[in-house]
Amino acid sequence: MALSSPSFFSGLATPSNRNRRIHKFRCSTSVVTTNCCKQGEFQNVLTDYVSSNQFPVSRTDRQSAILHIQDSSDLASALARHGDTLKVQDMNVILRYFGKLNRRQELYQVFEWMQQNQKINVASYSSYVKFMGKSLSCVDAVEMYRDIKDRSIKFNVSVCNAFLSSLIKKGKSESSLKLFTQMKRDGLIPDVFTYSTLLAGCAKVNGGYYKALELVQELMSNGLQMDSVTYGSLLSVCASHKECNEAAKYFQKMKDEGHSPNVYHYSSLLNAYSADKNYEKAEALIEEMRSAGFVLNKVIYTTWLKVYVKGGLFEKSKELLKELEALGYAKDEMPFCLLMDGLAKSGHLLEAKSVFDEMMEKQVKTDGYSYSIMISAFCRSGLLEDAKKLASEFEEKYDKYDIVILNAMLSAYCRAGKMENVMSMMKKMDDSAISPDWNTFSILIRYFCKEKLYLLAYRTMEDMHSKGHQPEEGLCSSLIYHLGKTGAHSEAFSVYNMLRCTKRTISNALHENILHILIAGRLLKDAYVVVKDNAGFISQPAIKKFSVNFMRSGNVNLINDVMNAMHSSGHKIDQELFDLAIARYIAKPEKKELLLWLLKWMPGKGYAIDSSTRNLILKNSHLFGHQLIAESLSKHLVMSKKVKLHNENAR
Repeated sequence: MALSSPSFFSGLATPSNRNRRIHKFRCSTSVVTTNCCKQGEFQNVLTDYVSSNQFPVSRTDRQSAILHIQDSSDLASALARHGDTLKVQDMNVILRYFGKLNRRQELYQVFEWMQQNQKINVASYSSYVKFMGKSLSCVDAVEMYRDIKDRSIKFNVSVCNAFLSSLIKKGKSESSLKLFTQMKRDGLIPDVFTYSTLLAGCAKVNGGYYKALELVQELMSNGLQMDSVTYGSLLSVCASHKECNEAAKYFQKMKDEGHSPNVYHYSSLLNAYSADKNYEKAEALIEEMRSAGFVLNKVIYTTWLKVYVKGGLFEKSKELLKELEALGYAKDEMPFCLLMDGLAKSGHLLEAKSVFDEMMEKQVKTDGYSYSIMISAFCRSGLLEDAKKLASEFEEKYDKYDIVILNAMLSAYCRAGKMENVMSMMKKMDDSAISPDWNTFSILIRYFCKEKLYLLAYRTMEDMHSKGHQPEEGLCSSLIYHLGKTGAHSEAFSVYNMLRCTKRTISNALHENILHILIAGRLLKDAYVVVKDNAGFISQPAIKKFSVNFMRSGNVNLINDVMNAMHSSGHKIDQELFDLAIARYIAKPEKKELLLWLLKWMPGKGYAIDSSTRNLILKNSHLFGHQLIAESLSKHLVMSKKVKLHNENAR
């Protein structure tokens, strides 16, 4: 069966060449170092100015020029006509004007003009990176930073902070940490804001808590002091990595140092308590907030609800949800979803459905998350018809999708075996320009395997791999097995290599399984690579099976390499393999050098040919040179006697 929506696997559309070039600028050295204007910037920068043409430009004329550029329908012409009369501060005003309006194309155009005309400073870079936001890709941001030639700009702390913050906001914390290391090596002197920015990114990376501790230690070693913002970031990291006790310790340390906690600090500590399911400490913290005069807002109440839900205190959760409703904090679906999800995952499916129905009756605003929770819950419980019915209901009621609800609906249709609906969901993803995530690919691969569409599952995994998602070993093993059974041997090996690219530890059994598949498919060169790299994890019978097959029909030019690799891995080569190898060489006299190399190599490793093989070689010695063969065989005779004597002594 062919896939009806191939564009699904390509994710979002590739940007045009014009957009791909949008951040590749020629960076110029600017003589202007004036800092960014803040409040009143428009008036403050509009003092009289002498243009590069030596004509004095009045404050009024410059104000008029700024307004003309901002209002122009032909920005390029307006910049060409009026740009020369303006200072770099004036250009920054224009830059921020377009940035605040989210007009990124004009923002780019102004910034590029500023670079080309050497009217750019620290504030220009900081503003541009900030306002471009997610339009500035990770690769473009790093490239743009590296292309800055003016060291006074490149290592200015506010410029560096802007680039680091841009990467963090895109979820590229690892990239930001690498760039930070490079910045320091090249001359950056980080400030407290730099560390706060990087700490915030540690919340979402593996090992982020320990990386955060390193950053805190570095901050203090540089003579800087933790402030309330830095503590807030650190508390968030502790909560994300379930370091409840550490979060409480830093919270107290922050107060001891004279920093007054705000709602963000309390919310982060509450999050840590929710991860630890510690509702008693959460309640004590709520009382502390009230005693300190804080009015509990929606964020605090919602986090408090999460503590009860994760602790399995569903009656308290229901009471608190009613309190949220009374305060007007439950107008959207999130509080209901927290309770619904907790109930469903704890096996209280009927209660979860009751909360869902109540939410629908009250016409609570939903973005589809509540549907995804219930659809997934029905799927987990094997209630596939209920899941399919709810998915269909969502399709009828709403025309708004995100990856979470689409994955839930896709899972429901896949489990129910509804191919038509599966294809419909994939088309919706394409139409909505929603890129599939790891979960999407995994759902589809399992479904295609279930439907015995193994090549389609393979192509899906190829696309998954190309998008940077790492498949799990269980999924790969299953697909490898089925591809091997259906004769798709090279595809099975390709999946094996995708798994190896993840750099995860692969189970020993998988190396041997793929070896048998490659032998069956006569892909002996690939099988040799598997044996050479993983001989220690493969059984001796499997290695023997590979060796015999390779000596019989493998690439004759690699026979000696295989022999050497097997010996180096500790595998004892028996006489049968040498007989097969030598027979292959005798059948191809043009491989004379390879035969002579093998005959020379064997005695040095403690091997000798037997009498029948010796006679075969002597019979064909005219093909290889009588003298060379005689010299080689004499060494084998000596080794053969040594081996025989050793065996007799061993007995």
